Amino acid sequence: MELWFTELQTKAHGITTKVKQTLHSEQTKYQKLDVIETEEFGTMLVLDGMVMTTDKDEFVYHEMMSHVPLFTHPRPKKVLVVGGGDGGTIREVLKHPSVEKTVLVEIDGQVIEYSKKFLPNIAGELDNPRVEVLVDDGFMHIHQHRNEYDVILVDSTEPVGPATKLFERGFYRGIFEALTDEGLFVAQTDNPWFHGDLIRKVFADVKEIFPITRLYTCNIPTYPSGLWTFTIGSKQHDPLKASLPEQLAFETRYYTPEVHKAAFALPKFVKDLTE
Repeated sequence: MELWFTELQTKAHGITTKVKQTLHSEQTKYQKLDVIETEEFGTMLVLDGMVMTTDKDEFVYHEMMSHVPLFTHPRPKKVLVVGGGDGGTIREVLKHPSVEKTVLVEIDGQVIEYSKKFLPNIAGELDNPRVEVLVDDGFMHIHQHRNEYDVILVDSTEPVGPATKLFERGFYRGIFEALTDEGLFVAQTDNPWFHGDLIRKVFADVKEIFPITRLYTCNIPTYPSGLWTFTIGSKQHDPLKASLPEQLAFETRYYTPEVHKAAFALPKFVKDLTE
């Protein structure tokens, strides 16, 4: 008998992958958490039936979430990651030597625990001395820390359950207040094929608050439609005018200075969502 996992990405569309075994399954305080071993993508973390990360393609999301903003800011020293309990974004942030401290605020401690256990290549830097891990509400953390962070990365799930409030205008206003005078932030904003209205709303909300607002994309095969977007809001520094190194001082598998620039070249139907 074959076992397959299917994520219904809309009511009429999904992706499916063959499963070797289930490594862990539980209902946490906040969500249904599953860790499965798949034939095509290796170990896969699933929350509420949605693929969060996999061994095979995680590097795309985590590199693009981290390096675009951290190379845009000229001197990032203190970084906040909201969500991202799998640790992949933290791993990439720590590749930047200017970063003195990174704070991870993840509402579900079980995500952290089982990522460490089953996804060590992703979560391996969560015990780094430059990292402070807080099992807490990222929405509340933002509103309790003013003028503190150079860069804020919103590594959230899709806007369901506890993540819903991370897509609200009041949250982005709180981020603006939590950033330093040169600060900037990035949030994952889903895909333009199935959630164009969400992208349009978030972009408009961020644009009302931040002087510089940009949308950029990357390709992630296990995420709905494969085409994924990020929205960046910045007080001073434009990612299109960033002083990028000719050659990176650390290893990446997706991000390059050329990809940094190209990611902001949007297909027309995506660009239309920003206008």
